[in-house]
This record gives sequence, C-alpha cells and structure tokens, in this order.
Amino acid sequence: MKISREVKVGALVISGIVLFIYGFNYLKGKDLLNSSDTFYTEYQNVEGLVPSTPVTINGLSVGKVTEIDFKGDGSGKLAITLMVNSDFEFSKNSRAELYETGLIGGKAIAIIPAFDNAENAKDGDKLSGTVKAGLTDLVNQRLTPLQEKIEVMMVDADSLLSNVNEVLDVETKVSLRSSISGLNDIIQNFKKTSNSLNGLVASNEEKLSNTLENVDKISANLSKTTDQLAEADLSQTIKSLETTIQNFNTISAKIENGEGSIGKLLKDEGLYNNLEGASLQLEQLLEDMKLNPKRYVHFSLFGKKAKRYDAEGNEIKD
Repeated sequence: MKISREVKVGALVISGIVLFIYGFNYLKGKDLLNSSDTFYTEYQNVEGLVPSTPVTINGLSVGKVTEIDFKGDGSGKLAITLMVNSDFEFSKNSRAELYETGLIGGKAIAIIPAFDNAENAKDGDKLSGTVKAGLTDLVNQRLTPLQEKIEVMMVDADSLLSNVNEVLDVETKVSLRSSISGLNDIIQNFKKTSNSLNGLVASNEEKLSNTLENVDKISANLSKTTDQLAEADLSQTIKSLETTIQNFNTISAKIENGEGSIGKLLKDEGLYNNLEGASLQLEQLLEDMKLNPKRYVHFSLFGKKAKRYDAEGNEIKD
C-alpha cells in the first residue's frame, strides 16, 4: 500500500505544528508531557527574576517560573505564576521565597515547605511570597550605618583640621621651627656628652676597675661587721643600757624632788639667797681690797701702829 505524497506532507505539517507548540510551551516553562501544578505568588519587586527561572524545594529543581506580570489592581505588585511538576506534597501554608542565586546569577524562587498538618497545596493555590535578604542587601545594611559614621568622622576631622589650621598660624609655625631646631641642638649636645663620657670611661677604665674592687672589699668588710654585730651579745648590752637609763631617771626624780645636795641647791631658795648674798659680799670685799689695800695690809719698819676702821670704812681715831 502506497502512501500518497499529500498524506506524507500533511503528516509532516501536523508533526511540525505539534513540535512547534510543544517547543514553544517548553520554552515558556510548560512541559505538556508531564503533569504539573500551577501556583501563584506575588512580590513588590522581582528585579533579576525572569520566566523559566528554576523553582526549587530544598535545593532540588521542581519547576519553573512561567509568567511575570502586574496584578492589575493599582498596587504595583507583581504576580508570579509557578509551575511545579513534582509529586512532593507540601502544606498550603508554605512560602515562596525569592532569593539571590549569586552576585551576578540573578534570582530564583524556593518553596519553603511547611509541615503543620494543614491541607496540602493544590493546583491553583496562592502561596505567601517572602524575600530573602541577599548578599547585596546585607552589604547595604552593614554599609549604611558605617557610611553614616564615616560621614560624622569626616565632619569631625574637617573641624579638627580647621582648628589646627587656626592654631598653626605663622607665628606658631615659626615657634615650632625654632623648638625643633633647639631640640636638634640638644640631641647634638647629648651625642657630644655621650661621646665624652665614653672617652672618659675608656681612659679611666683601670681606675674604675680598682674602684669597683674597693667597693667589693668594703661590702665584704661591711658584711663581716654585720655578722660580728649579729653574733655580739646585744641583749646584755641593751639590758645594761636600760639599767643606766633607769638609774638616770631615778637621779633626775630625786633632783626634781629636792633630795641630795644638787636637789637642795636647785630647790632650796634660802640656800640660793645665802649663796647669792655671800657672793655679793665677796664681790664687795674684793672691790674694797682693790680700792683700799692699806686697810688689809700693814707694813712698818718702825712699829707704827696700824690705823683702824669701822664697818663703814671710816678711820677710828684714838
């Protein structure tokens, strides 16, 4: 049985149409040969999400994004159509999470299944849409407060530089230059002094060695002296010293109470007055002997009778 050319052409055309429809739907994310469920979700912004983007569950690709369009209610939100061809069942309370696939890899949608014993999601159900912060968002979140702090620091730095410029006027700069020059001179003088000290030490190295040896000998002698003092009977010496101090205190107490010759001399006013009167009379006697020596010394070769005087110093005539 021969097949006519027209039948062959018709069969070829029909096959082409079928392949075209299948390929067109496949490119749109629809697999006509596999049973799949359609779910819906919505986001405020889906930048980087395109049709045919994979839909995953726990990292496994289970479907694709088939359509992205505005909701049409004036809210500006975007309605996303998902085709899931997996037999994996999940609750209708599961979430469709929008996440970044990488720095330059765009975005994808992951279904986060909820195991809350609720009714399973069915074809045509709407899933709650959430957005997972990507690396760019996290960097922006970290950089925003850092940027604010940097701006504040820049303002403070600008104010500081302005104040420094105000302080560092021409006169201050000249003073600073002079101070730095003086500091340089001090350093040079210090270097010279250091060199002089080095030379002095080098020239007197032998004397310094002898001095150090003498110091060692003195330390050794001092150590021996300390040992001898430690071995001495200090307790007996201290007791003797205490006895002496006690005797001295006793004598001092007796003198204070007027006992003994010294105590009477210091405490007896009558004795003091008598001594003072005797001293005065002795002084008058010595003075009179100087003025009238003849009253006390008589010398005569012919036995001349000596003159007599009364208590007031007047001559007594016979």
